[in-house]
Amino acid sequence: MTLKTDRLVLREPRPSDLNAMYALYSDLRAMKYWSTAPHADRSVTKALLDRMIASWEESPAYFQMTLDGTYIGNVGNYRGSEVGFILHPDHWRKGYVFEAMQAVIPYLFDITIHPGLTADADPLNAASVGLLRRLGFVETQTAKNTYCINGVWSDSVYLALPRPKNLP
Repeated sequence: MTLKTDRLVLREPRPSDLNAMYALYSDLRAMKYWSTAPHADRSVTKALLDRMIASWEESPAYFQMTLDGTYIGNVGNYRGSEVGFILHPDHWRKGYVFEAMQAVIPYLFDITIHPGLTADADPLNAASVGLLRRLGFVETQTAKNTYCINGVWSDSVYLALPRPKNLP
């Protein structure tokens, strides 16, 4: 399964994505609000990529986001009804994740029976929380100390987007 937008191609994970994924998942800026520590070496990224490749056959819903054929991030259905996204900082503030999510959300509602989509973000990550709200997600709750990465606790804001009423 491939989704295309005006500027992006959202596709399956490939072994050739390893170096670009490592550049993203080892970047301290990109990982500041992520639920894991930055990847210390390529083996951590390779293990993630291997899991993504293995799960793609069963659930083609968490996409490699590419721009002009180059991997720049991930977007899609992360687990259960939860959506997530991560983008290399070189591509921040250009509308790529919003564009990608506008393609992914209808696709997810077409292929799943989820009553809605959910998201979990660090409330300090104003850009991601704002993007989710622009997409129609609404806050459902907050929680303190939900992630501890390298001894630093982060909080969570949980958001939800109900399934459109015109869909089964």
